Amino acid sequence: MMGFLRDWLRRRAVARVEISERQWRDAEYPLPFLDRLNDDERMRLRALAREFIATKEWSGAQGLELTAALQISIALQACLPILHLGLDWYRGWVGIVVYPGDFVIPRRVVDADGVVHEYADEVLGEAWEGGPVLLSWFENLDEIGDVSIVIHEFAHKLDMSNGAVDGMPALHADMNPEDWSAAFAPAYADFCRRVDAGEDTEIDPYAAEHPSEFFAVASEVFFEAPALLRAEYPAVYEQLRLFYRQDPLGAH
Repeated sequence: MMGFLRDWLRRRAVARVEISERQWRDAEYPLPFLDRLNDDERMRLRALAREFIATKEWSGAQGLELTAALQISIALQACLPILHLGLDWYRGWVGIVVYPGDFVIPRRVVDADGVVHEYADEVLGEAWEGGPVLLSWFENLDEIGDVSIVIHEFAHKLDMSNGAVDGMPALHADMNPEDWSAAFAPAYADFCRRVDAGEDTEIDPYAAEHPSEFFAVASEVFFEAPALLRAEYPAVYEQLRLFYRQDPLGAH
């Protein structure tokens, strides 16, 4: 009975989200990586995005107005990684907080000597385990260059699907964790070496910060510049293809 009621409430919430064809197209136009989707995939993505908008709790920080265009754009990008996985991968949390541009998070860390360090960390986004996703919003995407804040932070949410934020999400039954590690560990080590050597990498050097950041950045590149990822780290591309159940280069 409770399950029936939840489904009824969800369907009712989704039905209240009305999005015109013009609104969809306006939101999709600045996201050229969606062009690879066929008609069925595009309709599936829109349906997921509509349900995502209806079932998450949205908040605008620092006076930001949550417009329909903003929500549609974020929802499309957030749902692309789960296009063939389903919204259940984003269960267990509901909050999305959107800031006008980058924002500052106070940090407090204790070093090996027990000394407490407090500092202000300027970020573009952050995903909290069991909690909300914090995102920066820029009207002009050129302001942030070749990064997808949304895909990046929602990749972190997927990474949290098995608890540890370590660059390995909960893998499907037909995937082998050893294969994942054999692909990602040497790629991460190689990328860190290149960044430490001062190489001007085409992949965002932020990926060298931690294995979880390497996974999140690799996920961005997988969807936005798949040929680059396959050329540089083909084994990583293959594991992401299996995990996301998508092949961005499959039609090329």
